[in-house]
Amino acid sequence: MTLPMKNMVFPMIFLRLAEWFVYKLLANSCYKAAMKVKNSGYFFKNSSFRSPHQIQLYPNVSKCNLHSRKSETIACDIQGTLLRSKSFFPYFMLIAFEGGSIIRAMLLLLSSPFLLVLDFEAKLRVMVFITFCGMKIKDVECVGRAVLPKFFLENLNVHVYEVMKSVGSRMVFTSVPRVMVEGFLKEYLSVDCVKGTELHIVGKYFSGFVSSSGILIKHRALKEFVGEKQPEIGIGNSSSLHDHLFISLCKEAYVVNKEDTISILPREKYPKPLVFHDGRLAFLPTPLATLVMFMWLPIGIPLAIFRIFIGICLPYKLAILLGKLSGIRLRVKGTDPPRLENGQGVLYVCSHRTLLDPVFLCTSLGKSLTAVTYSLSKMSEILAPIKTVRLTRSRKKDGEAMQKLLSEGDLVVCPEGTTCREPYLLRFSSLFAELADEIVPVAMNTNVNMFYGTTASGLKCLDPIFFLMNPRPCYNVEILGKLPKELTCAGGKSSHEVANYIQKQLGAALGFECTNLTRRDKYLMLAGNEGVVEDQNSRINTPN
Repeated sequence: MTLPMKNMVFPMIFLRLAEWFVYKLLANSCYKAAMKVKNSGYFFKNSSFRSPHQIQLYPNVSKCNLHSRKSETIACDIQGTLLRSKSFFPYFMLIAFEGGSIIRAMLLLLSSPFLLVLDFEAKLRVMVFITFCGMKIKDVECVGRAVLPKFFLENLNVHVYEVMKSVGSRMVFTSVPRVMVEGFLKEYLSVDCVKGTELHIVGKYFSGFVSSSGILIKHRALKEFVGEKQPEIGIGNSSSLHDHLFISLCKEAYVVNKEDTISILPREKYPKPLVFHDGRLAFLPTPLATLVMFMWLPIGIPLAIFRIFIGICLPYKLAILLGKLSGIRLRVKGTDPPRLENGQGVLYVCSHRTLLDPVFLCTSLGKSLTAVTYSLSKMSEILAPIKTVRLTRSRKKDGEAMQKLLSEGDLVVCPEGTTCREPYLLRFSSLFAELADEIVPVAMNTNVNMFYGTTASGLKCLDPIFFLMNPRPCYNVEILGKLPKELTCAGGKSSHEVANYIQKQLGAALGFECTNLTRRDKYLMLAGNEGVVEDQNSRINTPN
């Protein structure tokens, strides 16, 4: 009897799992069908005969009066309310890919078909486990600080944001993990209180499970937090029963409908400028978009290697031809100004978008240049098809080195000292202006649709590879006229005046905004450090 019983264990477990799966599938399908019938009024041939119960219980959020609200409080959710999209899968994917690994991201993608048949709580627990299990707390916090805000800002609901901006006190209650949204809500939207699902922690790591308090239920959490004092405004999603219970606890209740999710918040209306952000993915990783990315990788990696090979080994004209055939778009505007016969090299001053800026400038001009840079990985230095010289951030030593290089030939420098992805120019170092009278500003810009070719916290040696892995990477090179002598230091201008003038000139050509932000500001925000690189011989510090 013992042996047959053992043989029956696995079939019984399998049958139980199959029974649970079919139950979830049928229940979810029936629920969706019922909702479609309810919303479409299937049983009514004429919409005028619909039941009064079909009438919307709460007014649309666009009907909310925004005047004289500074003393009032708002309560809302971020999922499906403050954000236009209801699905939080892309944001879990961003944490899995940027904070975890490509394997973790693949597992999350493979789970997406099964998530469709699960209810909300089961779906959330599965995504939490795959995304967070074994991940360091600091890695998740880094992604929440440096990667997610860009995608949250691009997905903000305009109407809900306008209401939130009009009040004096803001509260957000959400079922998604608090660690994913708290940093953005407090930093960018000045939210006073964020309540979300808490995750279980073991030491410095997430276990992948929800804490003992369970998944947050919004209306209960609001009731516990405010007691008998009702918030003046509550906003929820029109299709969510939980949201209806949630906003019923507020004095005024409004809902977000599908038509409210069409408008996109313009960049100039962002609550604060988005100057810096990190991460490799340049698209919102929905399941379909992520699947396309994984299907592209077996093509993109060999393609990037091929593009690197032609850039290193072939003449400029042939490299341009083969590069264009492989999908690289190089757009050049302007011509190289004539060089004076004084034996001194020309100094090309570029805006800084990726480590490949000097390479694409050389290719555009059809001549070899020497590039000076503040930080360059050994791998990038070896693979660079042009001569590169690493600076030390010692003003005296760097000035002497650049002066010597200019006496030998033409030089290219990026005075921002670090890259910036967004339409902003960082503060220019004035050192270059003291060294040359022949200065040619060059406006560089890039456009990618899959991977960013820069990083603040990842491996910099992979930056060129990620950029060249894009299906159709684009480089725009605009060579501006040579700076007149009267606008250089030789003409009586100070080095700071020259640097600021060139920054404004490049900003106008690119349509970018000039800032006083520096490399130090970038790394403090994105990586939590000052961008200090330890070298074998010396310590390289950020500029003052």
